[in-house]
Amino acid sequence: MPFPLDSSQSSLWQRCLPWQPGPAEPATQGRRSKAPPTAVSLEDFDPGAKPFSLGSKSEDKAAVDALAAELDTLQNLFYADKRHKLLVVLQGTDTSGKDGTIRGVFGHMSALGVHAVGWKAPTEAERAHDYLWRIHQQVPQAGDITVFNRSHYEDVLVPVVNGWITPAQHQQRLAHINDFERMLSETGTIVLKFLLHIGFDEQRERLQERLDDPTKHWKFSMGDIEVRKQWAQYQDAYGTLLAATHTPWAPWTIVPSNSKTHRNLMIATVLRELLHNLDLRYPAGDPALARFTVE
Repeated sequence: MPFPLDSSQSSLWQRCLPWQPGPAEPATQGRRSKAPPTAVSLEDFDPGAKPFSLGSKSEDKAAVDALAAELDTLQNLFYADKRHKLLVVLQGTDTSGKDGTIRGVFGHMSALGVHAVGWKAPTEAERAHDYLWRIHQQVPQAGDITVFNRSHYEDVLVPVVNGWITPAQHQQRLAHINDFERMLSETGTIVLKFLLHIGFDEQRERLQERLDDPTKHWKFSMGDIEVRKQWAQYQDAYGTLLAATHTPWAPWTIVPSNSKTHRNLMIATVLRELLHNLDLRYPAGDPALARFTVE
């Protein structure tokens, strides 16, 4: 199915274009590219920018609250309509705000038909299968919105940075993911992907905040510090996957996320536009109900 937001028709999607990795790979291109596309440099995207801001933080916060209420109504209609499935991918470094996005954008929606899935290191049983096996089991069914907190993209990040797979295997996985997402799209799933982009200094402040607040110690892991030491390598791995997997059927949007409020505002605005473009409607009821009276 075609992606519901078309840059030639949607002024909002036009606003997103500067925050996308570049032109999406043509849908007519073969399954395997002859050469990997040039990696994206995340240094070209300012994590402190606020392209969707209305002005002050209070104005942005009020807009997020209004959008959350509207999204709740649209999600109820989406669930009743049952003609679509929506997969929202939230990818980003530690402390980039994936949990906060789920609370701030999706937390007001009805639990009926909205599911958040958090991905961690694969279990022994999951490692016994191909790396996409566990992912496919969690994609949405008709009428559902599923939000991935991390995703299948961890399989072209962690193994790449740590040298667990070869460059050839890396390119294979990127092609597998494109094929997987295209299959989802062609069978009725809308795939909407957001990279939550924060700066190195912002991550340091957020990690320190977890250390300074005893109520947030549970969110801190020394493993986060080890991964932080690999910041440059992860930025490079993100740049590679963004260029390779930004497709017409599953595009990426890079969300500047140093501001938590702006992050939620940008994602909620895009989501609202997408749902509006689906021409959602309630199913037709039984005609006999028009003449029925409850006594």
